[in-house]
Amino acid sequence: MAFDTENREALGEAVARVRTRTRELAAPLAAEDMQPQAMPDASPAKWHLAHTTWFFDEFILRPAGLAPEAPEDARYLFNSYYEAVGDRHARPQRGLITRPTVAEILSWRDRVDEALARLFAEAGACALAEAADLIELGLNHEEQHQELLLMDILALFARHPAAPAYREDLRPVSGVARQAGWIDHDGGLVEIGASPAGFAFDCERPRQKVWLEPFSLSDRLVTNGEWRAFIEDGGYQQPAHWLSDGWDRAQTEGWRAPAYWEQLDGAWTCRTLAGREPINPEAPVCHVSLYEADAFARWAGARLPTEAEWEAVAASRRPSGNFLEADFLRPTPAKGDQLFGDVWEWTASAYAPYRGFAPAAGAVGEYNGKFMSGRNVLRGGACVTPAPHIRASYRNFYEPHQRWMFSGLRLAKDCA
Repeated sequence: MAFDTENREALGEAVARVRTRTRELAAPLAAEDMQPQAMPDASPAKWHLAHTTWFFDEFILRPAGLAPEAPEDARYLFNSYYEAVGDRHARPQRGLITRPTVAEILSWRDRVDEALARLFAEAGACALAEAADLIELGLNHEEQHQELLLMDILALFARHPAAPAYREDLRPVSGVARQAGWIDHDGGLVEIGASPAGFAFDCERPRQKVWLEPFSLSDRLVTNGEWRAFIEDGGYQQPAHWLSDGWDRAQTEGWRAPAYWEQLDGAWTCRTLAGREPINPEAPVCHVSLYEADAFARWAGARLPTEAEWEAVAASRRPSGNFLEADFLRPTPAKGDQLFGDVWEWTASAYAPYRGFAPAAGAVGEYNGKFMSGRNVLRGGACVTPAPHIRASYRNFYEPHQRWMFSGLRLAKDCA
């Protein structure tokens, strides 16, 4: 790949744009907000700022001999799960990393950004072309952490008795969900997965053929109002709707509603990034586990779609909808039969390798493949996902019991 002035500048601008957005997302937080860890699955905001800096430092600048001075033990403290890089601090104890301070981490980010700018200005075309794929991976990796930062700060603020807002100026959510309908698909032999051209994570490839029986996919997401009907009908008290593991988890953890829902004076409210708000019955339900989504689908006389069914419908649609840039940071009522945005949609498909899957070479090969066990695929993106990050082939994944991400569901059914 030849690197002329135009694509050299475009890559530099993309790095600056993504790195700046991360700083902007952290800006409403005080230093005290950035230190705690809400739970073992989450990470402190400070750690997200450091880890995304470590990625560029470790995989781009260090091999190029341009890595700036880093905080003491940064390679150990801010490595997430890359065994090939070396030992790392235990994930459940990231909230105990009081040093380096937030100010020191932000200073390190500045030095790394300056070194990246030098790389784009001074590196030869061949050297920059060799680094381009890793830089693009680093940008997509940082966009993932932008979403995680918002998920994790909500998980933290939701534990505060006052349910503080991450931002007081978020756009209000309004509108009415239209009557749900169905998108029919004839089935047959379809292709799913990312094409060879353009960026995609390794788990999205290779593109492959899948046989589908005729099915229908709901043209909108399940709403809070519909979920409230499930609650009022005893959905959380009837084991017949539930997978065995899900029923056990719901009883052990006392699930009676989605995460962050609570009743105050008989009315349902939800803790959101805008603070505590009344439940909007028209908006898509959010923060439900696979177990809850599957139980609701059974209760509704339907099922969850497979990821191939979802992609077969979504592939013909442009990825537009309520993403991070809309600045709601909460789900909004359906507009048209969009398949993207608002909440990640649980599918019935296990997160497993496609036929012919091969992880990337080197340490970054640990990025996705090592997690292909005990997780289900989610599709479509959410209200905290950067819009450029989403495509029809994108495969997100979480464990069936997890609820702190912005996760909801869309129903499917078989056709005769």
